[in-house]
Amino acid sequence: MPAGPHSPDAYPPGAYPLDHLVLPTASLDVARARLVSLGFVVAPAGIHPFGTENCCVFLEDGTYLEPLAVGNAQAAAKAIADGNVFVTRDRAYRDKRGNEGFSAVVLGTGNAKADHARYVEAGLSAGDVLSFSRAFTDAAGKSDTASFKLAFASGAGATDAFLFACERINAPKVDRTALQIHANGATGIVEVVAVSDEPSVQHRLISIAARSPAAGQVSSTAFGLPNATLTLLDPVAFETRFGIAAGAPSELRFVGVVFSVRRADAVAKLIAASSVEYDIRGNDIVVRPAPGQGAAFIFREIA
Repeated sequence: MPAGPHSPDAYPPGAYPLDHLVLPTASLDVARARLVSLGFVVAPAGIHPFGTENCCVFLEDGTYLEPLAVGNAQAAAKAIADGNVFVTRDRAYRDKRGNEGFSAVVLGTGNAKADHARYVEAGLSAGDVLSFSRAFTDAAGKSDTASFKLAFASGAGATDAFLFACERINAPKVDRTALQIHANGATGIVEVVAVSDEPSVQHRLISIAARSPAAGQVSSTAFGLPNATLTLLDPVAFETRFGIAAGAPSELRFVGVVFSVRRADAVAKLIAASSVEYDIRGNDIVVRPAPGQGAAFIFREIA
């Protein structure tokens, strides 16, 4: 099968591409309603075999958002007892930050086992490799099975954020076209924003996880991925840029997603019609986090 736009095989060796973002939420129904009010098409619910569930937003560039809820608390508790890193990290995030947020940046890889070995060697492994499969359904109701292998990286003792490499063992043979055409004109993710009280301390973690060297100043550091930029800001720089307080101190927390859109004026009109408040910061439309939307969403017109 040809490499997709999210596959590392579509790029030369080097930095890993952004694959998707994990956004914990208390309720998929609330998340779906919020995302629809922002002009997104939301996929049918996907059920994991370890107690969590999602309702994804797929974008033309191959990236996607994964709103994540706990659908079966008993199965999730068993998964944690069995050492499932994904569910364990989700629980740790919710215990620390609450049920709404942005817990993980996921990078595309062709070899999760090798990434796990890299993370272990660097002292950054967050736990064992996780392999699993789940059913996937497209907008027309056609189903297939998606299979994944995940390798996890995190700073020592950190609960507010983690990164993981995702190897797609079996990509669903379903048509996502209808799920990628959004009323707000969003076509992809161009930037992911993180905040840290000590950005320089987080450079090594992100650089190793993403295979991308850091570039920038002390208060603002950019990690270039083939299909997006991961920007690490200190709290003052974040508030200055987006007009949103950084919140409680944190070693590392993911806080914002910048989407490319076809027309900013159309986005503003659409979300205003849904009674969603927004701010204008330069050329960006900034929507503050809300239940079902665990991060600041920034819409940027890309010519």
